[in-house]
Amino acid sequence: MNVNIVIIILALPLLVGLLFFTKRESTRGVIMTKPLLSALFILVALSVSHANPNYYGFILAGLLFCMAGDVFLIFFLSRKLFMVGLVSFLAGHILYSIAFFSMGSPGKPIVIITALCLAISVTVFIWIRPYLGAMIIPVIAYIAIITMMVIGAASLVGNEHLNFTGKALVFCGAILFYLSDIFVARHRFVKKEYINRLAGLPMYYAAQFMIACSIGFI
Repeated sequence: MNVNIVIIILALPLLVGLLFFTKRESTRGVIMTKPLLSALFILVALSVSHANPNYYGFILAGLLFCMAGDVFLIFFLSRKLFMVGLVSFLAGHILYSIAFFSMGSPGKPIVIITALCLAISVTVFIWIRPYLGAMIIPVIAYIAIITMMVIGAASLVGNEHLNFTGKALVFCGAILFYLSDIFVARHRFVKKEYINRLAGLPMYYAAQFMIACSIGFI
């Protein structure tokens, strides 16, 4: 059996456990599951063969920053730790963007996705703007960077020389990451409720595993 399939199978009960402990608001339980679950997408990246060292390096570094962000965001209600987690994810998105654009090509997909992403991002910002307070500047920066990451994924789709599976993994991963962050924003700024985690966490981890697996195809 492929080692990545084994890793993902191992990730599923950890995700279920994370959702369970999140619902119970058990910080100890989340600490027991979340870092280990995030370590698994790092393990996927390390286990796959890679033909493009630059792409591999940027994606691996981005995954490591995101894992750090996952740990900091366990303590979600601490504004200081939330900021550190936000910066960690910003760094991860920047590294992903560099990786995607380095392999991208201009074309119709990037034009369409850019227009859609800008429209959605502006709408999301208008929605959460009344709740941001002093966090407005960091949130604007974060929205800009994650939007750029999705655009980068769209640019990679335009490269006809790349494997279709790799492009699909990157693009679907970027979209899922983007959607999961909308639920994070809703939870942090608009309304704290379990549905945000129930929807957002599976999207987030699916995104990270997809991006990690893309290393083997690009």
